[in-house]
Amino acid sequence: MPVAAALFLVACGAPPRHTPSDPGPRGPAVPPPDQPTYRVDPDASELRLEVYRDGPMARLGHDHVIQNRTLSGWGALGAAGVAARFYLEVPVGDFVIDDPAARAEAGPGFEDEVSADAKAGTRANMLGARLLNAAQYPLIRITGRVLPGDGPAAAIGSAEIRIAGAEAALDVPLRLLVGADTVSASADFPLQQSALGLAPFSVMMGALRVRDDIQVRLRIVARRVTASGEAARQ
Repeated sequence: MPVAAALFLVACGAPPRHTPSDPGPRGPAVPPPDQPTYRVDPDASELRLEVYRDGPMARLGHDHVIQNRTLSGWGALGAAGVAARFYLEVPVGDFVIDDPAARAEAGPGFEDEVSADAKAGTRANMLGARLLNAAQYPLIRITGRVLPGDGPAAAIGSAEIRIAGAEAALDVPLRLLVGADTVSASADFPLQQSALGLAPFSVMMGALRVRDDIQVRLRIVARRVTASGEAARQ
């Protein structure tokens, strides 16, 4: 079942402002020179989306797990030890549909096997011109700041996301851990496709459709950049 995948949007996010083109991030895509910098480690980072079928004929479709493990970007720590600024890029062409191991980890609702044809159809619709439009907008770009939250390791990622020619401001609850050479952030939150201006997939006058709400599970590990410009080893 084709799906509409989006990123980093929670219910409290501001409505998107559509633009005719995607010139790139409004903020700097390079870290500030006067703050400790951490580079995203794609081998240890992952974006995972869980997308659900809906409608009277939902039994004909599948719930889907969509992953991306080619994230890149950086974080720069402020004086208080919190990542004061960050920049992330997500290549939309690198989303993986329904990896068997990921489906097994997702648990109830994801037990059924998804055929190669169903995966290909989902991917084609997700990357097509009516949704992510990967040909014109190959990257999802996120710029923002991390603010202290309530409680140990709690933080709020206040971000601006640019996706498929639209942009939206949003706040995401994070768990943030700062070590000697690494910063790790994780999040698990609901996302609404319609709040990004994306129309969830629907056929047969809505009898088979994708639920507007999906679940985002995010893990980011960033390693401190040394004086030589290399990221610190684990």
